[in-house]
Amino acid sequence: MFISGQPPASGMPEISSRYDGLGVGFAPYLQPPGPEVVRWTVGEPGFDAPTEVIEATIKGLEDGNTKYTRGAGSMELCQAVSDYLARHHGIDVGMDDVVITPGAKQALLYSFMIATMPGDEAILLAPSWASYEPMLSLIGAVPVNVPVRKDNFHPDIDAIAAAVTERTRMILINSPCNPTGAVFTPDEMQAIVDIAIEHDLWIVSDEIYARLVWTDYPHTSPSTLSGGKERTLIVNGWSKSWAMTGMRLGFLAGPPDAMRAAVKTQANSASHVPTFMMHAAAVALDCDDSVEEFNREYLKRRDIMIGGLEEMSGLRVIEPEGAFYVFVDVTGTGMSDIEFADGALEAGVQLIPTSLITGGEGFVRISYATDEEAIHEGLRRLRAWLVD
Repeated sequence: MFISGQPPASGMPEISSRYDGLGVGFAPYLQPPGPEVVRWTVGEPGFDAPTEVIEATIKGLEDGNTKYTRGAGSMELCQAVSDYLARHHGIDVGMDDVVITPGAKQALLYSFMIATMPGDEAILLAPSWASYEPMLSLIGAVPVNVPVRKDNFHPDIDAIAAAVTERTRMILINSPCNPTGAVFTPDEMQAIVDIAIEHDLWIVSDEIYARLVWTDYPHTSPSTLSGGKERTLIVNGWSKSWAMTGMRLGFLAGPPDAMRAAVKTQANSASHVPTFMMHAAAVALDCDDSVEEFNREYLKRRDIMIGGLEEMSGLRVIEPEGAFYVFVDVTGTGMSDIEFADGALEAGVQLIPTSLITGGEGFVRISYATDEEAIHEGLRRLRAWLVD
């Protein structure tokens, strides 16, 4: 018998309602298939981390670097990030304004918490990476999806300006973009910064693919543009360019007050990243030869993938400008993206239907970060399936 003021004798307490309806992005299509299936799904480099990084990691353990340390990251590593950003992207940020995080995803969460309060609106450029919207919803912010242009997946500046309300607090930029592969131009970036200045908004700039740019213009961080530095939170990390996904290392950089808030957030959640990884992360930032080698392979694999897909009837391929994804319109096949992905899986190829995210209906995302043999075999299987 239930007595008032006491919980029922069986069952469990009610779970917080913050999880009601919370999505898990691409997770249903990221489950590892059997070994007979070619996997074109995971955004993970098809390479091993640089040897120098592995050796530095082992040495960190052997040297006993397993104790608590500076929460924002070692001074050596934060300075290395500061130097790296200046050297490669023209970003001016001091080592005191860098926080090393357990992966770039954690840096994104910190930035969302810094920029918004529950009920505040955050503008996303749809389609965008599958975790943005659920992460914002988790902390009580309101995602506002603004569609990108359909011809090249670049931002629609007028639509962004029109989406700003009195509740808007931030704009999220991801260039090069996952899933579309678009690389925004300097003029487009400046236009977004101008909107942020006009309405006093934060810009969260996810720059995890900043070294994977295939255009004749470079990656541009909004923090380097007029009016951008004091309102841009830069998110980046080691997963993509250095093939260090499982090492869970990212960083957040930005204005001093924001970084003090990030330090507080980390102190009350993760403390810091593994101490023995910090020197290895600094070593990675100087492994330019490895990054360039990986990029040459990505370009080669991109060309193979695009060439093979363009030969297939019903597929529309817009050449990706960066990252390592192809965003393919499959509506010409007469199938929905879910039907296409399910049929491809039956044919032995795993890819992602992007109606799982806002604005991705009718498209599939294909990663060409996998090895070259898997690209050739997957193309052969898709070709045979679509012809049949």
